[in-house]
Amino acid sequence: MYQNKDLEILGQIIKPGRSAEICYNVAKLHTSTPVDIPIIVERSKKPGPTILLTAGIHGDEVNGVEIVRQIISKGINKPKTGTTICIPVVNVFGFINMERQFPDGRDLNRVFPGTQNGSLASRVAYTIIKEVVPHVDFILDFHTGGALRFNAPQVRIEQGKEDDDIMAEIFGAPFILYSKNLNKSFRNTCNKMGKPILLYEGGKSFHIDNNVTNTGVNGAKRILNHFGMLSSKFKVSEPKKACIKITASKWVRANYSGMFKSIVKLEGKVEKGDTIGNITDPYGKFNFFVKAPVSGYIININHSPLVYQGDAVFHISTETTT
Repeated sequence: MYQNKDLEILGQIIKPGRSAEICYNVAKLHTSTPVDIPIIVERSKKPGPTILLTAGIHGDEVNGVEIVRQIISKGINKPKTGTTICIPVVNVFGFINMERQFPDGRDLNRVFPGTQNGSLASRVAYTIIKEVVPHVDFILDFHTGGALRFNAPQVRIEQGKEDDDIMAEIFGAPFILYSKNLNKSFRNTCNKMGKPILLYEGGKSFHIDNNVTNTGVNGAKRILNHFGMLSSKFKVSEPKKACIKITASKWVRANYSGMFKSIVKLEGKVEKGDTIGNITDPYGKFNFFVKAPVSGYIININHSPLVYQGDAVFHISTETTT
């Protein structure tokens, strides 16, 4: 099924059995300093699938970057068969500036497939889709929660796709969250191209969490092992428990502005009416208890100590299967 052909990315040819770090020159800073996106390619002499691992589509999602970094530093990306392509930081500008978006103010994950002569974000999206994605057979895209909202480790896929279900279960995150593909997102564009993709979410912006990182690295190892690509020197552990599949969920929003504190654990199950947090004012005049509106699992907690009325403070599952 798989053939060992030469691989060409951005004009550079990588032969079977070779390694390469391709520097995609995105643009220059105002100081004329060039800014590159490294694309790290590892190829086995034996034919096999090509797996793409991406992170940092949002510049503030450093936990995803850490997952791909560990995969590279530990040599997990050196395949027994086939090819791995790692792009640890797609939005390098956002990463440098510690911002979610591109300097042009655009969310990279809302401009795919991009255009050759469009905005800076659109041009990067276009290059990734044109130069890299056509070569791959499967994609792992690593994300984290934004704006201090801490996501439980979860894989996001569309419902009704049996192959995606199987791969998500192999990955082995605690939760599988069924969600629709957002228009012009990387996931939606890859699906339209017929490229299967798992989107892994875990943690919060500007933060590295060991549990989230370990879950992501172990999930990648299970996927590579499934494709016969993982080196025998790496052990593959089974998930500690079966994935909980979330078919519907609900955001709980603050009814008051004030100082917010959660009193429940992420990934824990709560019952309708349970007290899950409280909102107070700085002057000791009120203490509002946040109640669970439904029974379900806590899959996201807002870690901001200050919230405004209407802010999302919890994400709770409302319908689940195993």
